[in-house]
Amino acid sequence: MSDTDSTARLLERYGAAVSGRDWAALAALLAPSFSATLLHTGERFDRDGFVALNADYLGDWVFHVDEVVDGGARSVLRSHTVLGEETYHAASFAVAADGLLTELVEVWTEAVAAHPTRGETA
Repeated sequence: MSDTDSTARLLERYGAAVSGRDWAALAALLAPSFSATLLHTGERFDRDGFVALNADYLGDWVFHVDEVVDGGARSVLRSHTVLGEETYHAASFAVAADGLLTELVEVWTEAVAAHPTRGETA
């Protein structure tokens, strides 16, 4: 890993690791002092706890990266996760230093039911 990795680039790699369920790659992106806060639940996790949260999350979920906004040292990942007929949207606000993510604050929506396709009405 390069010290020149931007926070936005680290978030892209974060999204790829979560999407691919590559927990070793996810752990490698997180600083030893990493902390994650889930604002919607008030939970806080250290590096190992955050990797375990993702690895142990139940169900056949599929994670999608929608957009990464490069804000320099602070950047944002917008994503959605599909679990069965439900979709959850999230914003992940990240801080990095020395080529690793040091802080992540995530905001998740409540589940949104599957939407009708274009042209159809609910």
